Amino acid sequence: MNMELALQTFLDESRELLSDMEQILLDLESRPGESELQNALFRCVHTVKGSAGMFGLDHVVDFTHVVENVLDRLRAGEIQLSNDLANLLLRCRDHISLLVEVPEPAEAAYLQPAGNALLAELEPFQSLGPAGETHADEGKSDTGVSGLWRIGMRIQADALRHGMDPLGFIRFLGTLGELVSVTTRKDALPSLENLDPEACYLGFDIELNTTADRTAIEDVFEFAGDLYQLQIELDDELTSDNEPEEESTGPEAPAQPGELALPQQSRRRKSVQHLRIQADKLDHLINLVGELVIASATVSLDADRSGDATARESAANLNLLVEEIRDSSLDLRMVAIGETFQRFQRVVRDVSSELGKDIELVITGAETELDKTVVEKIGDPLTHLVRNACDHGIELPENRVEKGKPGRGRVHLNAYHESGAVVIEVSDDGNGLDRDRILAKAVERELIKPDAALTDQEVFNLIFEPGFSTVEQVTNLSGRGVGMDVVRRNIEALRGMVELVSPGAAGGTTFRIRLPLTLAIIDGFLAQVGDATYVVPLEMVVECTELSAQQQMLCTDKDYINLRQEVLPLVRLREQFCVAGDVRRRQNIIVVRHGSQKAGLIVDELLGEHQTVIKPLSGIFAHLKGLSGSTILGNGQVALILDVPALMHQVAQHEDVANRGIHHNARPRLSAS
Repeated sequence: MNMELALQTFLDESRELLSDMEQILLDLESRPGESELQNALFRCVHTVKGSAGMFGLDHVVDFTHVVENVLDRLRAGEIQLSNDLANLLLRCRDHISLLVEVPEPAEAAYLQPAGNALLAELEPFQSLGPAGETHADEGKSDTGVSGLWRIGMRIQADALRHGMDPLGFIRFLGTLGELVSVTTRKDALPSLENLDPEACYLGFDIELNTTADRTAIEDVFEFAGDLYQLQIELDDELTSDNEPEEESTGPEAPAQPGELALPQQSRRRKSVQHLRIQADKLDHLINLVGELVIASATVSLDADRSGDATARESAANLNLLVEEIRDSSLDLRMVAIGETFQRFQRVVRDVSSELGKDIELVITGAETELDKTVVEKIGDPLTHLVRNACDHGIELPENRVEKGKPGRGRVHLNAYHESGAVVIEVSDDGNGLDRDRILAKAVERELIKPDAALTDQEVFNLIFEPGFSTVEQVTNLSGRGVGMDVVRRNIEALRGMVELVSPGAAGGTTFRIRLPLTLAIIDGFLAQVGDATYVVPLEMVVECTELSAQQQMLCTDKDYINLRQEVLPLVRLREQFCVAGDVRRRQNIIVVRHGSQKAGLIVDELLGEHQTVIKPLSGIFAHLKGLSGSTILGNGQVALILDVPALMHQVAQHEDVANRGIHHNARPRLSAS
């Protein structure tokens, strides 16, 4: 029995349900009394409870049962969702999420004091009957009239291998009422020589006296999917789940091992065509695809060298297929960022409540997709930025009203695609950054000289310095600037960058994060400088042009060129990375774009497009700016992947420093040696 796999499935589904529960509660606060939301909220807790009961997780069942009773009263209209109740239910949701992570009830003992405190707070929201029982046990009918249900349960032969424990279902049925009798059916048991010790050949006939209705009984088996067959009859009336045209497989006609019945369960799941895949298996697939890309490049190179037209055509067809496989594989890891954004509804709600502020979170671009790996790692930096915006960006309501602003503040999360990258913006309409205060703190900490002539943007960028903060008293939430260096470092580790955009007199602050779509494979453009080969991400390439002899003479002592009446800053890769060898008579420019900025990369030779498998830099090269990774070419040589945003940022900073003569802030040229 693969119980470990089954428990992992339970855990994954419970996490999803609890995430839904949180979002539904937040939605209910803005749409109180909406029956669909109330039913969905009840369903989340009910399903977690039912699944936990199947595995004998009594610590989960006991707590969720009480929460379920309160939600049952809520959907019945007997209590209303107040702010206090919403806060309590959100804390209960957090507690359930801790409980489901503990597989053994005995190991959850340390959570019991917190659980007992929450149960005490839930008590006023429950109604006690004459016998001291709660108002509504799970699944009870409106009439409260007991009935004798006869349940025929037949189990698929492969059920045990999937971690399904039939006794778990029977135990949980007992929580609905009284188990009058449980009879084991052995009709399908084979002879000893044909018996598979890992297969299940038994069935059960169960008599249950309960006030629960048919739906509640069916829900007990919901977690098992298609691993069981079920027939139910109430008193003498046969009420089969089968479609009219299908043959009954009730207690009188026991199903054969492996045979599938239970059409209702199938109907319930037909619309869901999702398949769970372990993350490590998907990562292994992407790695294999990466190696396939490298091997394909080798085949193409060999075909070109051979001069055989048939070989070149076959290699070209292979490249097309590999490209499709690559794109399809990467699509498997692409997820919408909306789920990550939705998590911050709770963050904003809790922080604003704690600080006595009125803040709404506005989300746009939730459908924007990027690599799952990137999504997972961007959560912490975004959390820091959102909490900072609430804590130190948005003012108190009375202060906002005095300034002529609405009393309710706004934090805006936005995402969109731009030039082959994903841009995420975190904005607030608060009081903005205090330039003079930041400047004074930077001088105090000797980050800059007192007479330094800095632009507003340079002053604001000082908040990214390690440990920089202007707050007089550190709160338990955040401090604008506290940890901002960690935010930048985490984002740069994803080959991304973060910038502070347009804080000004109008107030408010916007942080813009630019991230690659994927961390695995990209389309690149190859260029050669001396004996070194570099890869430029293709989505950033605007055009390629030859640098004429006249242009070379004009820009010998300049870091820019006039390209069709447009001033284009230049990056000489030979100087940038100290490439040895003489400068060739003929050179080329690769014009690249990052956001609204353009620059020209001067190279010796253009080699064309290339599918690039990104390998991280390590060791002595890991700290280098201007390089984001490496790749292996078809001929076995290593090419370095250029970090275009970092190069352009460096050029812009160098030009600004040179123009104003502030040499003490200039960054040194980088070297790959």
